[in-house]
Amino acid sequence: MSTVVQPSVAEQSEAEALYQFETGAPETVRTALGMRGTRIGGGVVLSMRNDPTRYWSKALGFGVTAPVTAELIREVCDFYRAEQTPRAAFQIAPAFLPEEWPEICEREGIVAESSLVKLVCPTDEAVARADALDVPADGIRVARLEAGRALEWGAVMMRAFGAPVAHYSGMGAASATRPGWHPFAAWLDGQIVGTGTMLVRGETAQMFAGGVLPHARKRGGQTALLAARARLAQKLGCRVLIAETGAEDPGTHNSSLHNMLRLGFQMAYERRNWSWRLMA
Repeated sequence: MSTVVQPSVAEQSEAEALYQFETGAPETVRTALGMRGTRIGGGVVLSMRNDPTRYWSKALGFGVTAPVTAELIREVCDFYRAEQTPRAAFQIAPAFLPEEWPEICEREGIVAESSLVKLVCPTDEAVARADALDVPADGIRVARLEAGRALEWGAVMMRAFGAPVAHYSGMGAASATRPGWHPFAAWLDGQIVGTGTMLVRGETAQMFAGGVLPHARKRGGQTALLAARARLAQKLGCRVLIAETGAEDPGTHNSSLHNMLRLGFQMAYERRNWSWRLMA
């Protein structure tokens, strides 16, 4: 089975999820991390000035309602300069990059870095494959996040991705109770060892924050988290699942990518990360 998802749908799905995830953090967290978000030119622009991971400052979702132009990119860079953001990433689907993109990058000091893979999957296909694979996994129990465990869940999310827990766990926890979000936890020996959530918008379900702590990996936990979310998405009437993960460079192996491919996800396109840095 195959499905066609336009880049506009896939990009806006991810952009809206990230925007809600960051801007929905408690005020104390936003202040501590120097967070601010805005919408420019149909995309979202997110800044986290005090972010040692240099991960959360991103500009994405562009090219859908308005073209990507030199003026648009300058406006985004001006926002980052005003916020004193040390570093940010532009994430724009290849289909929306203008012919003059190299000139824009040279003018603004933007350089190419690693790539991500955008993946899509018919919801019914993922559920059928999960059933055939007999997911869930050995020793791992996956269930909807229990009330009152959001902060613990947020801490595990950040630890699974190698991020600091202080402040960041509060950002993750806040998403657990937001309308449209559906958080799941993976359990091993009575402890939360993995997380995964999704944002449902109409017929699309955006997979988000799927990860497992190092000591609990290679048990199928991530696949079980994907399967659980796919089954709920099917019940909610979602037609397609959308996800992102790192592209594989020659000689490397991304387990997350292969877990998704096993469940029927298809690589829609590869998208370059374009890095901008604040100049002194």
